Amino acid sequence: MTVLIAGAGIGGLTAALSLHTAGIDAVVLESAREIRPLGVGINLLPHAVRELTELGLGERLAAIGVATNENVYSDRFGNELFTEPRGMAMGYRWPQYSIHRGELQMLLLTAVEERLGPDAVRTGSRLVDFEETAAAGTVRARVLDRATGIVEEIDAEALIGADGLHSAVRARLHPDGGPLLWSGIRMWRGTTEAGPFRTGRSAALVSDGDAELVAYPIGRGRINWVCLVRVSEPRPLAEDAGWNRRGRLADVLPYYRDWELGWLDVPALLEGSGEILEYPMVDRAPLPAWGRGRVNLLGDAAHPMYPVGANGGSQAIVDARVLAYELARAGGEVPAGLAHYETVRRDVTAAVVRANRHMSLAGGRTPRELARITDTYRSATGSDVDVLNSRASLTPTPTPAAVRTPR
Repeated sequence: MTVLIAGAGIGGLTAALSLHTAGIDAVVLESAREIRPLGVGINLLPHAVRELTELGLGERLAAIGVATNENVYSDRFGNELFTEPRGMAMGYRWPQYSIHRGELQMLLLTAVEERLGPDAVRTGSRLVDFEETAAAGTVRARVLDRATGIVEEIDAEALIGADGLHSAVRARLHPDGGPLLWSGIRMWRGTTEAGPFRTGRSAALVSDGDAELVAYPIGRGRINWVCLVRVSEPRPLAEDAGWNRRGRLADVLPYYRDWELGWLDVPALLEGSGEILEYPMVDRAPLPAWGRGRVNLLGDAAHPMYPVGANGGSQAIVDARVLAYELARAGGEVPAGLAHYETVRRDVTAAVVRANRHMSLAGGRTPRELARITDTYRSATGSDVDVLNSRASLTPTPTPAAVRTPR
């Protein structure tokens, strides 16, 4: 079979690699005319690193990522409130990596082109519509070539919408799927060339009332930083309301100008960024169903979540691996395979969406409360050390010769 994947982000490219490993052809449609290493930092949690390692990418990840070994919670004066180990320092069998999102995307793109061929990712190709052709047992996608303006029809056995927060596939499946839900927090993000702080593999989480800062190294002498400021009460938000726009230092610096951590110069960190991105912290209400028939969703298209638990990209990676497993296990019964994929992942990811909301709204900042909050989050998202380590294989990769049963 051939699976069309709309979107060459982290989830879409991982899906292509996973499907190929399972003996299933994949073609990725990407609207952008060129894929470049854009963006800022991202954290890959151990359950995602495990999946990419099983795809044979462990050494490549280690070469470009920083293996985070602790989260440090403090106030704006640098007083340590709570510290917890991360990744292998916490007892996981796999590290947690802090990495540049664009460099991770390029790593995955290179692997796709090496394994599936140079034509596996079609850039400048925007999915505009689709329909199932029941008699032929396929889904027909209408794809706009942005260079020529020509619309081509492509038939495949399945279509996966991995096209992000503003997914065209989701909008077609769920025209009344609900608005973006804004937390009331605006986020500014950037990367700055700066020296290491604390262990050199530490992530700082600093809070002062309505303003918070998250900062961590992402390799090559760069610190990724995120400023989160509550500016409104939560409310629905229009699709085009200031998403991923260029931010201004003058808008964010006043909230942090007098922060003095001692071990990290926050004003200098913000002032040193070459580019600042600004966007609202949003998610969507979990859907009661993702797809239908031969069409389904993956990653942010299926379950957009607040970026407070370092879980958005990680959950997309797990989605991709489960998708490949279920399609291979189903043989030629594509709708059944997609339905089972959704059954396995829908409730799990909805729980992560809710847990991320709770993390964002959590008011406890004493050491005991912070410990309770982080423990509760790991339990709610199924990422406890003992639970993850005890699984012989989280999402075993099936092959045409032998489809393994999950343990």
